[in-house]
Amino acid sequence: MSKLASDTAMVLAAGLGKRMRPLTATQPKPMVRVAGKPLIDHALDRLADAGVARAVVNVHYLADAIVAHLKERKEPIVTISDERDLLLETGGGMVKAADLLPDPFFSVNSDNIWLDGPYDVFRELSEAWDPERMDALLLLVPHTGARNFRGKGDFHMNGHGQLIRRRSGRVAPFVFTGVQLASKRLLRDAPEGPFSTNLLWDRAIEEGRLHGLAFNGEWFEVGSPQAIKPTEAALAGG
Repeated sequence: MSKLASDTAMVLAAGLGKRMRPLTATQPKPMVRVAGKPLIDHALDRLADAGVARAVVNVHYLADAIVAHLKERKEPIVTISDERDLLLETGGGMVKAADLLPDPFFSVNSDNIWLDGPYDVFRELSEAWDPERMDALLLLVPHTGARNFRGKGDFHMNGHGQLIRRRSGRVAPFVFTGVQLASKRLLRDAPEGPFSTNLLWDRAIEEGRLHGLAFNGEWFEVGSPQAIKPTEAALAGG
């Protein structure tokens, strides 16, 4: 069995969860339950199943609930990156947690659920990883297979796996799943304070160092209350 490229993942769990209202009026989005367990546990269980030993979880909105929930967790071992004072967005959150992260590291959004294909996604990303050519390797799902997704897609991918942004007025064939494997080179010379990972990706695109890997399992965006029931039905085989 091939070795994972990293033993650590960052789990992004600090967002305000505005699209998940009213469920997030009294609880953070990662604690919203789908198929009997909080969204963040779906992500952490996937990491544990794959053998990822450590998770760095950033927190901001109603942070105490997440911290208390994760306190007793043994697999993966959880370290908190505290953003209570200032929500740093995805890119700023990674930069704040950089000292806790090895090179490379996995990154996982806490509001997506997926069912693996023949291999787990972390092993697939590890096998495709090439630090000489890549700053980040994004797990992408074909637009037609993105469950609950209503957007126009995110990326086009060439035959070498290099990514460019969706063209204006077009539907892009690939959607970002929220899972990636990234080099700390991606974080170099980052701005201070809050900013989106998109800023770092755009630089990587210009340098030809943002790559994608097509996912052949099932992926569900769970960004709104309306997405919960169909996701649960699919998970149950309904």
